[in-house]
Amino acid sequence: MRWENLTEEPADHGRVRDAALFGADAVVSRTFDTPEFAGVTFHEIRARSIVNRVPGASRMPFEWTVNPYRGCTHACVYCFARNTHRYLDLDTGLGFDSQIVVKVNAPQLLRHHLASRRWHGDHVAMGTNVDCYQRAEGRYRLMPGIIEALRDYANPFSILTKGTLILRDLPLLRQAADVTDVGISVSVGFVDQELWRTVEPGTPAPERRLDVVRALSDAGIGCGVLMAPVIPFLGDHPDQLRATVRAIARAGATSVTPLVLHLRPGAREWFMGWLGGHHPHLVRRYERLYAEGAYAPKWYQRRVTRQVHELAEEFGIGPSRAATHRRLPTPEETPTPETPTQLTLL
Repeated sequence: MRWENLTEEPADHGRVRDAALFGADAVVSRTFDTPEFAGVTFHEIRARSIVNRVPGASRMPFEWTVNPYRGCTHACVYCFARNTHRYLDLDTGLGFDSQIVVKVNAPQLLRHHLASRRWHGDHVAMGTNVDCYQRAEGRYRLMPGIIEALRDYANPFSILTKGTLILRDLPLLRQAADVTDVGISVSVGFVDQELWRTVEPGTPAPERRLDVVRALSDAGIGCGVLMAPVIPFLGDHPDQLRATVRAIARAGATSVTPLVLHLRPGAREWFMGWLGGHHPHLVRRYERLYAEGAYAPKWYQRRVTRQVHELAEEFGIGPSRAATHRRLPTPEETPTPETPTQLTLL
């Protein structure tokens, strides 16, 4: 493993590689004799930095991120972050699912960074690379210290997660929301049980994630849903989209944002291998759909977005006030959304 070479981005031709984030002498590798961590190795490191600038070419609507982990036991076969393990000479398939880098000093580093005169209190996004509430967080408990630091400096932040463990930190999130802007989104791309078990085997069930949305809403913290990914030919049937948006509405989500599956290098190879083993008849269709690169064609993305947008309007998902609990109309009632549907990423 090239611990001494680990950076947020690989070196490009003609570009000097950034300084290493930590040295090889700072790594401690551990395994735990518990069923939930069977076959998983944790590489505990003392990172040199924790606040990362998003590359200028990124499509993300934020500039700074915090990622206390690298690699993810959620084991989502489509995860776009798989290629980051290649920078360590680690496997982007099973290695990404089972070799987890833990930045054990993340809370202290973040607090130091926020105190710097050079920091201007910009929005910080979390969970946008790998999930900060994956199972490892139950043991390492890095997020409470991270949220406390952001709260103490009244620094705006957002969290995207598939993990139910975020409810452990609900009191801290409420405290932070009293002093700064806090955005929470839960990722639920579909509610199909068979699809969930095969493509997201390490995640909580979609229903449990929607319970998180409901609990946050009941606690007065608005929570949106990133409906991602919408998986072509497996999760994009109109009936599937309707069932998912309906469930999201029942959970009280403030917004729903569809995002079609994208297949970047690293993720593409792993996903296509999985597809060939589970749905070989779809391989050629995927090769045609993604022939131009990592993203599905614009016409396909627009079609999915339009369908979800219309369903969101039908089920009354849109901007809502904190602590406002939504309900679906009874069959005798006519859905009449009070305001236009708002689609948002975080």
